[in-house]
This record gives sequence, structure tokens and C-alpha cells, in this order.
Amino acid sequence: MDKIINRKTISIIGILLICIYYFVVINFVTTGSENWLIVFEVLTIISGIYFIFFIMVIPFSHDDKYKNYKLLAIIFVSTLMIFTTIAHTLSLNSIYNLKNGIDIPDYLYIGKPSSYITPIEYLGWGIFLGLAFLFSFFGIENEQNTRPFKITLLVCALLCFLGFFGWLIINENLWYIGSMGYGVGTIIMCIELLIYEKRKGIK
Repeated sequence: MDKIINRKTISIIGILLICIYYFVVINFVTTGSENWLIVFEVLTIISGIYFIFFIMVIPFSHDDKYKNYKLLAIIFVSTLMIFTTIAHTLSLNSIYNLKNGIDIPDYLYIGKPSSYITPIEYLGWGIFLGLAFLFSFFGIENEQNTRPFKITLLVCALLCFLGFFGWLIINENLWYIGSMGYGVGTIIMCIELLIYEKRKGIK
């Protein structure tokens, strides 16, 4: 299993997954197609599962004083996965019901002002993924090879938090700050992990 699910594999999958995610989002926004929306919903659920593997391949320190940080990071990223799966499964169910002529109240739509699903979704990606990134940052020793990755982890965590609280307190459009953290930021972190793994192999 370790030979299949390793740091390099997870990093490459992450880069491809985020690129596909943005491709799907752009097509949905430009076309408004229900088919692209369904692909987006399914892809977001897959992304939630992916981040568990991403956190697990982070180069955490083996020192006992850091082990609780890894455990907390895994707990929080697992919470993200649960929350986003619930939110997008409900959203897929709403799409299915609408196609069959069943009226769906606004609170079952992601993005609607009265939606119950939006806070679940944003808590997952804004708070719980942000906490997973933050505790991953704390769980890595400050060495030369890991320092760039640590800094990116911290920046991504802060972007997730800013996106959530910006949406909650100021303006809903500020949520897109958070998406930079788990979107573009993840691509950067995957590249940094590939560089880390290459340097580790040279030694």
C-alpha cells in the first residue's frame, strides 16, 4: 500500500484534482449547465476524501512532542470530509428532486442566503481544513527542507480562516479568499512536497 499511496503519488493526484476542479468550476459558471453542477458536486466530495490522504503524507516530525499535532490534523481533515460529503450529498439530492419536478426550499441550496447547507460547507473548508493545515504546520520541525512547505501551510490556513470569517461577518464574496487557500495553495504545497521528496531521495 505504501508503494501505491506515497507522497509523490498523492502530490501528483492533488495537482491534477485541483486543476480539474477549476476547469469544472469555470465551465459551470460560464454555461450554467446542470451537468457541470453535478460533476462539481461529486468532485467536491472526492476532494474532501483526497485531503485526508494529503494530510497523512505530510512530513510530520517523528518526535513524540509533535505526534498530537498530526492526530489533531487528521481529526480536523476528517471532519472536513464528513461535512462536505453531507453538504454535497444533500445538494445532489436537491438537483435530483428538481429534475423530477419536486419543489425544493431555498435552505437546501448551497449559496442561498437562508441555506442550512452553506454553513456546513463553509465550516468544513474554512474552519476544519484551516485547522488541519494549522496543526500540520505545528507538527513539522523547522528544518531547511521543510520550511517553505511549513510557510505555505500557515498561509493556506490563514486564507481558509479569513475566507470563512469574511463571509460570516463582512461580505459573502470574501469566501473566495478561502478557496485560494485550499485551491491554489494546495497546488503549491503539492509542488513543494514533490521537491521535498526529490531532495530527500538525493541524500
